[in-house]
Amino acid sequence: MDTVTVQIKRLPGCDDIVLPRYMTPHAAGMDLCAAVKNEVIILPGKRALIPTGICIALPPGFEAQIRPRSGLAVNHGISLLNTPGTIDADYRGEIKVILINLGDEPFTVRRHDRIAQMVIHRVAVADIVLTDELPTSNRNDGGFGHTGI
Repeated sequence: MDTVTVQIKRLPGCDDIVLPRYMTPHAAGMDLCAAVKNEVIILPGKRALIPTGICIALPPGFEAQIRPRSGLAVNHGISLLNTPGTIDADYRGEIKVILINLGDEPFTVRRHDRIAQMVIHRVAVADIVLTDELPTSNRNDGGFGHTGI
């Protein structure tokens, strides 16, 4: 398994927030915790921007994807509005998570709750080449549902 060094900085007042960590030896994502000062109640159909109290520095050629936690999704209908969210290698601001309540009941976010997961990925930079024709493929322009149910 490849490893990469990710520098993490805790923001002032967040010394009690657990740093991102893998919960099992083969986990792909590290859990992110809420750094809210007070409880945040997210009503059904509503969203909230939840701080994590941390900033990171990724090396060039990497991104951090912020993804939902499956337990929150299945048990409470909680997901991320822009999933996966992308943290670019040159971003140094606080990581914040846009939680959305797709469930039927209000959901309360408390300080230290594990609210999302962060997966580190390599990225490729694309060379864009303008052309008048694209090479054909078996699929060509077959879109949504073109292979049937």
